[in-house]
Amino acid sequence: MNIIQKTIPLADGREITLETGKLAKQADGSVVLRLGDTMLLATVVSAQEAKEDVDFMPLSVEYKEKFAAAGRFPGGFLRREGRPGDNEILIARLVDRALRPLFPDDYHADTFVTIELISAEAGVMPDALAGLAASAALAVSDVPFHGPISECRVARIDGQLKVNPTSEEVENADIDLLVGATIDNILMVEGEMDEVSEEEMIEAIGFAHEEIKKQCQVQIEMAEELGTTEKRTYSHEENDEDLEKKVWDETYDKVYAVAQKAMADKQERSEAFAAVKDEFLEQFTEEDEVNESLVGRYFHDVEKKAVRNLILDEKIRLDGRKTDEIRPIWSEVDYLPTAHGSAIFTRGETQSLTTVTLGTKLDDKIIDEVMRQGKDKFLLHYNFPPYSTGDARPARGVSRREVGHGNLAHRALKRMLPNDDFPYAVRVVSDILESNGSSSMATVCAGTLALMDAGIQIRKPVSGIAMGLITDSDDRWAVLSDILGDEDHLGDMDFKVAGTRDGILATQMDIKVDGLSFDVLKKALEQAKAGRLHILDRMAETIEEPRKALKPHAPHIEQMVIPTESIGALIGPGGKIVQEIQKQTNTTIVIEERDDSGYVEVVASDLEAINNAIESIKEAIGILEVGATYKGKVKSIQTYGAFVEITPNKDGLLHISEIDWNRIRKVEDVLEVGQEIEVKLLNIDDNGKLKLSRKALLPKPNKS
Repeated sequence: MNIIQKTIPLADGREITLETGKLAKQADGSVVLRLGDTMLLATVVSAQEAKEDVDFMPLSVEYKEKFAAAGRFPGGFLRREGRPGDNEILIARLVDRALRPLFPDDYHADTFVTIELISAEAGVMPDALAGLAASAALAVSDVPFHGPISECRVARIDGQLKVNPTSEEVENADIDLLVGATIDNILMVEGEMDEVSEEEMIEAIGFAHEEIKKQCQVQIEMAEELGTTEKRTYSHEENDEDLEKKVWDETYDKVYAVAQKAMADKQERSEAFAAVKDEFLEQFTEEDEVNESLVGRYFHDVEKKAVRNLILDEKIRLDGRKTDEIRPIWSEVDYLPTAHGSAIFTRGETQSLTTVTLGTKLDDKIIDEVMRQGKDKFLLHYNFPPYSTGDARPARGVSRREVGHGNLAHRALKRMLPNDDFPYAVRVVSDILESNGSSSMATVCAGTLALMDAGIQIRKPVSGIAMGLITDSDDRWAVLSDILGDEDHLGDMDFKVAGTRDGILATQMDIKVDGLSFDVLKKALEQAKAGRLHILDRMAETIEEPRKALKPHAPHIEQMVIPTESIGALIGPGGKIVQEIQKQTNTTIVIEERDDSGYVEVVASDLEAINNAIESIKEAIGILEVGATYKGKVKSIQTYGAFVEITPNKDGLLHISEIDWNRIRKVEDVLEVGQEIEVKLLNIDDNGKLKLSRKALLPKPNKS
């Protein structure tokens, strides 16, 4: 075995070790990354030849967490790892977004990058290490790749920036960013913040990049030592220079003219571009045997160049807007009468219909991941049905894109929810009904409106905007606000920024070109802030602040704290007591023990039902109020009165003088054991003994 190890020291004294040559040697490249007791195995395998008619990079990135890495059994009936969870999908997307732009444009072989968590130390966050492991595996392989890259987390804790902090430290951070980059350029940024400024965010990105440069240098040294700096030769594209020139000569001016018309309608614009291509193809007969696949590739290049030149030369966008102009916005709340909260947010041809549903602790999401267990009371789900883009195809489950976009909107909204005392579980669902760019940011805006419509007292409204970039040199570039789908596809950057009037809450940035300067980044953030504030102004025209109360049909929750020793009395044998209270009062009761106390939530849409349930709970656990009336059962009879049980295992003395207004000679003349009667609690003495009265509830007889 030719085992090679490289070490990357971190500022806090820890070390990252990269090792190759020991495991998975039949893969094209494999590396084991270790930080403390956390270990990742990254492998890459790429086919020698591309499949026929493939003109894109068929890259597949998988991230898998082994439960054995943390000494745990997987959940579920089969007790084995199954389909990727949301967390694994999100980490795979982080790696994919940094790697994909760096494969050669003409490399089309099926390529599989797999990262596996094989050992897990509590506190070490593997998502920040997966990109480095994957890039190192590519570095020691012969697969063509314009890297290396690395990814690292930067967090600001107590005003100090730190690279790859522990999970405990991140909980107290007001900046939490994952940054991916090469030695020279930023490629990817994703994370959340607590209303920080644009300048603070740029500082954090720059801080992470300095660390990434060191990690990339170690990979270069590792490849040189192994002799893998020379990559495999390949030929995956067929080219026809004469046909390419013909496509450019005969279609460029026509495509430019279509783009100049500034059509706001996406379908109309697409049909106009397609008509230019169809007109070009009509000149060929079957005998000409023209390669339509090549024509399509060359025409796409023509379309991309024409649109980009139009923006750079004339500052005209496809729909006629200025570079910093936001599309028309309209919104509406309370659209769905039976939802707990609902909103429509439409910006241009992008539209989200979003709902809010309130629930109890029983509705919390249970988190059972390798590195994290617990519950989440705030859920946000994003759905992107095919009809939103006019596609005639079936919807087959939740895509990775939907998971990623939902996570971004979740990051943007979660910090604005009420504090931890807020008793509700909250589920926000965004259904994208139309899409032409920036649907995840439409979800943020619609989610804010729906939360306010539901009467949830969010701290501040949140809006989001997607920024784009068109550039062909260091001094020839344009930053675009509120990008269209075509501008995302044909452009060089997709930079989403969400926040309040006071700062940034969440961001996601993907760069498709080399050499994004911090001047361009600063300009994009300044333009994004102006757009964000404009959108907030438009949203305020629909609803300015949360409703004062929940909708009448929304569940209401009342909380009470009881002694821990009373939990058993409330539940009863086999749950009999609490089930009976729920049945009689038509409520839902949730009981939880924490902090040496019992926390009880009573849930119903009817406030009277909640009050009745609370009274029944008090009776069940023996919380008694002097002057209150109770329905009790006669447990025993004595010569001086009767003992009446008014709550489980809690009885009081009903003295013979308190049974009736008339004089009674024998208790048995009025009462019998097992009889149910109503009594009033007159007093509780210092020893906890109860004094009851029946006559106090009876009409007092006339003195005559």
